[in-house]
Amino acid sequence: MDKVYQHKSVEEKWYKIWEEKGYFTPKIDKSKKPYTVLLPLPNANDPMHMGHALFTVEDILVRFHRMLGEPTLWLPGGDHAGIETQFVFEKKLAREGKSRFDFDRDTLYRMISDFVDQNKNINRDQMKRLGFSLDWTRYHFSLEPKIVEKVLATFQKLHHDNLIYRAERLVNFCPRCGTAFSDLEVNHEERSDLLYFIDYGSIQIATARPETIFADVAVAVNPKDKRFKKAVGKTAIIPLINKEIPIISDDAIQIDFGTGALKVTPAHDQVDYEIGLRHKLPVISTIDRFGRFIQVPQQYKGLKIAAARKMIADDLEKAGKLVKTEPLIHTVSICYRCKGTIEPMLMPQWFVKTKPLAEPAIQAVKKGRTKIVPAKRFEKLYFDWLENIHDWNISRQIVWGPRLPIWYCLDCNLELEISFIDSKGQKVSGTYKNLSDKYAFEEIEKGLQSIIAPLDATYSLTSGPCKTCGGNHILQETDTFDTWFLSGQWPLTTLDFPDGADFKYFYPTSVLDTLWDILFFWVARMMMFGLYLANDVPFRVIHLHSRVVDNHGQKMSKSKGNVVNPIEMVDKYGADALRFALVFGAAPGSDISLSEDKIRGMRNFSNKLWNIGRFLKMSSSSLSPQSSLSSSSSDKIMLSEFKKVHKKATSLIEKYQFGQAGEIIYEFIWHAFADNYIEESKDLLKENNTARLNTLLTIYQGSLKLLHPFMPFITEEINHSLFPNSDPLIISTW
Repeated sequence: MDKVYQHKSVEEKWYKIWEEKGYFTPKIDKSKKPYTVLLPLPNANDPMHMGHALFTVEDILVRFHRMLGEPTLWLPGGDHAGIETQFVFEKKLAREGKSRFDFDRDTLYRMISDFVDQNKNINRDQMKRLGFSLDWTRYHFSLEPKIVEKVLATFQKLHHDNLIYRAERLVNFCPRCGTAFSDLEVNHEERSDLLYFIDYGSIQIATARPETIFADVAVAVNPKDKRFKKAVGKTAIIPLINKEIPIISDDAIQIDFGTGALKVTPAHDQVDYEIGLRHKLPVISTIDRFGRFIQVPQQYKGLKIAAARKMIADDLEKAGKLVKTEPLIHTVSICYRCKGTIEPMLMPQWFVKTKPLAEPAIQAVKKGRTKIVPAKRFEKLYFDWLENIHDWNISRQIVWGPRLPIWYCLDCNLELEISFIDSKGQKVSGTYKNLSDKYAFEEIEKGLQSIIAPLDATYSLTSGPCKTCGGNHILQETDTFDTWFLSGQWPLTTLDFPDGADFKYFYPTSVLDTLWDILFFWVARMMMFGLYLANDVPFRVIHLHSRVVDNHGQKMSKSKGNVVNPIEMVDKYGADALRFALVFGAAPGSDISLSEDKIRGMRNFSNKLWNIGRFLKMSSSSLSPQSSLSSSSSDKIMLSEFKKVHKKATSLIEKYQFGQAGEIIYEFIWHAFADNYIEESKDLLKENNTARLNTLLTIYQGSLKLLHPFMPFITEEINHSLFPNSDPLIISTW
């Protein structure tokens, strides 16, 4: 053994051996119960961050159960990450002075695909650096044709079961990313703005959005507000256009906000939209999906939202209609990707009815078919979300992802809006009715960017000639699936549901370990799809861990300068040190504190472990170990102490208390074994006490086994050096 542990050469050597020997790949053995874990699929071309490094928790479970002799599958995969990947690619285009609007959708798709291909192994290669014992022979990417085929079949089944519908709803729309988001994908941020008090003739209103006044259809007050009892039923006047609108009453109005009178703009606010539905008010949209103003006086047409707000506020002041402004601290909805402001927008979208899917997922946990760990903290969150679930908007107005399997006949849907690049490279937009005389269908199809079908558009679930008119002017829906629609089916698609051998053996999976913040995005949706499609839960246990934070408990972020790069730490201190630092001292469900000092401390533990091995190696070479163990009282006490640690560590791992398991193994090896027992043994070894040496080696090898799931590289190297004829630890008996 070298004087100093060389982690880089050891890690590269052992990962190659493990993979080449097929130790990560389980064989189907129907006489044994399998143990299955699905990797929470990272973005295939995303560099590893510390959240990915926490897959260490899964590797601990997988290595532990593999050593218990169970056929153990840890299934890896990569996510195409629709909006995230396209957003990154569009930033690349912007640096080149280009935009997604410069390309037809097929060209743009190929460009993004090439970009992903160039980077798709980044995450996979980095996970190998951490020692993750994933079965790479079963690796899947979310856009594999076979997976997409199964996802499309799910859409067809949902549609057949009347769980899919198309509706014009007010959706969370990001003009910058150019797509709608579900409620879950919208973040909320406190911002400082202005509250504008505006004269509406017979009544004064207060609003944070003066730019939407041209979409107003009423002014609403609370029926309990005595100030406005005589005003209800009368009319107000929208300034700048002098349009009369009714004054109505509704319980949703906050009496103590602003003036107590709210301008009602159903097309641009969720609360207003609901008020509009209750009172059967018209809906007027004045902002398009590019964030520009439409259906407004000429001087404001084409303006972006911020510019329109300033100009309209200035014009209100000039007209004597802006009474005053006050500072306003309020919560704003923002895009989780680009951090831009979300614009509520009325658009035709595809939705899944979720109530019928949510109820079985609720009952599965209540009846114990799936257990949530830690239950006390996360079960309530799970139930609250599913019991109050909204229908799921699954359509995204992006290119990168599978298109919905919907086809429109243009000749039967003349009002369908089309955007395309013509043969001269110019962008053209309009309804098919207005375009069909000027452009051939083939030119439109070749340069197609996007289509928006009217709500009453007829469609088919299959391609081919129109079943109504027999025509061939058919275009497929350009909306793509929400990423979570694909990943929500991951346990089924990757195990080859419904007839694959892997599905029949490895499903339901044993444990899903993931960060608690995707309990709603991913976990609950996998529960819904598993029960809907396979009539069984996708996993028996949902284990939820928390964020990795710095040593002050602060979330890691580039802006704070407290990000710890996992690969840099592996290069500097070794994968084992980082892995052990991540789980050491972490309580179930609590934030996981990490700093470079903590990782350095675990590197010191690696060195201690190595030095113990070197000492015993040198002692073994000078003595002749025998098979018998020492029978002295101190040896018996030490053996008994090791058995207690073994039993306790096993129990803690089984209870998902990895931090505590790591602590007792650490304390035993460093203090009870190294500081006390080895020090006590040195004189005995000088006296050629081979029974004591054998006891030392027995306890040390047992300790290496206990530590192997946490620190696989160094334990494997030491074990091979001291016990060259024994099985590698990865397949040894626990």
